[in-house]
Amino acid sequence: MAIGKLYIGRKVRELRDGVRATQAQFAERIGISTSYLNQIENNQRPVSASVLLALAETFGIGIGELSTGEGDRLLSALSEALTDPLFHGYTANLQELKLVTQNAPGMAHALIAAHQAYRRASEQLASMDDRLGRAALSEATPYDEVRDYFHFVDNYIHDLDVMAEKLAAELSLGGGENHGALQHFLSVRFGVTVERAVLKDDLIRSYAPATRRLSLNAYATPATRDFQMALQIAQLYAADVIDRIAREAGFRAAEATEICRIGLQNYFAGALLLPYEAFLKRARDLRHDLELLSGHFGASIEQICHRLSTLQRPGQKGVPIFFARVDRAGNITKRHSAAKLQFARFGAACPLWNVHQAFEMPGRIIRQLAETPDGVRYLCLATQITKGSGGFHAVQPRYALALGCEISYADSFVYADDLDLANRAAFEPIGISCRICERPNCPQRAMPPLKSRLAVDHDNRSIVPYRIM
Repeated sequence: MAIGKLYIGRKVRELRDGVRATQAQFAERIGISTSYLNQIENNQRPVSASVLLALAETFGIGIGELSTGEGDRLLSALSEALTDPLFHGYTANLQELKLVTQNAPGMAHALIAAHQAYRRASEQLASMDDRLGRAALSEATPYDEVRDYFHFVDNYIHDLDVMAEKLAAELSLGGGENHGALQHFLSVRFGVTVERAVLKDDLIRSYAPATRRLSLNAYATPATRDFQMALQIAQLYAADVIDRIAREAGFRAAEATEICRIGLQNYFAGALLLPYEAFLKRARDLRHDLELLSGHFGASIEQICHRLSTLQRPGQKGVPIFFARVDRAGNITKRHSAAKLQFARFGAACPLWNVHQAFEMPGRIIRQLAETPDGVRYLCLATQITKGSGGFHAVQPRYALALGCEISYADSFVYADDLDLANRAAFEPIGISCRICERPNCPQRAMPPLKSRLAVDHDNRSIVPYRIM
């Protein structure tokens, strides 16, 4: 695959700083002149394919680590923010956006945060009584802060992942029969007694610190009970590391720090049950067959999909995928993308995306070949899951899981075997969200795109009552 122009000066500079080399020493190691290296680090010249390969071979890292990552997500988020009518009269070109995200990522994050605060204030002011105070309107919600934190660290927490993997090796986890080992470890190491019980108020688990008794919902699935034991281990075994990571994240609100702790505990639990190297190898061997992976590791389909989205370890990255969990209203309740596809931060998901069809075909993994307005093509998978436990009268929340990759990686998935990947006509047009999608003739459009002029023809009418100019 041809490598386009890459301006990765900041990454090259960070790599050089990491090995504590001068520009002259670093340039000599990869076989280029010091002046060329200086131009690369200042984004005055792109890296060539030969230099990219030299960096990968010399320092044992993947080309994907140099050419993709946070930059794509930051570029997408900044681009979306600048489509707001607030910036009417200014249209940033791609080169400008790249210069900002590559050379001043902190500034890009600050602008995105300011835009988010503006959006929240505008939406709240439109629906709230004038008598309410305005002091809190510009504050990010704790949930949004934490979601953005995981998004911009690539959904991978190295210290926790490695720590969990080492413990998994000690306990011989990762083979699907984890219950006994987890229960034994909690008992021997922390004196915790594990029991199955009928819990009130739809609780999945309940821990009593005073008596060191962990009660698990008797009606929960085995995968859920294993995960809750792994989460209890995270709270007791990895508490110091989790507290440090949450503290260093620098959240503005104490609530965000607590929510982040929950996210980090869940991360550790997933990494403990699905240890990195073993899971990555099995995912490759089984060509990402979700049901086979679920059966092998004794995990739920959602746990498998979520873990696939965290395979971002430097030097050992998995296929760059996107992952989302969507409710029946189209709200994205979980999201991460290591691919070029970036989910909208405001509004619902594109109605043409196959994730919505999953609710109509429960129990099936449905496939879609899709193309976004930028011309990038994807293999999209979707399936419905049911959460909760209990009997006939219990609430059973339903979600759809979406998973996929750019079409260049489709051969790594068993689901692509009988699809005509070379036929461009087989790819359905999808967008990110209506507010930023510029497809002019989409019959499913819910609202016009921002920064677009509309034309209304009173004599001729199609499904959408306007044309996009």
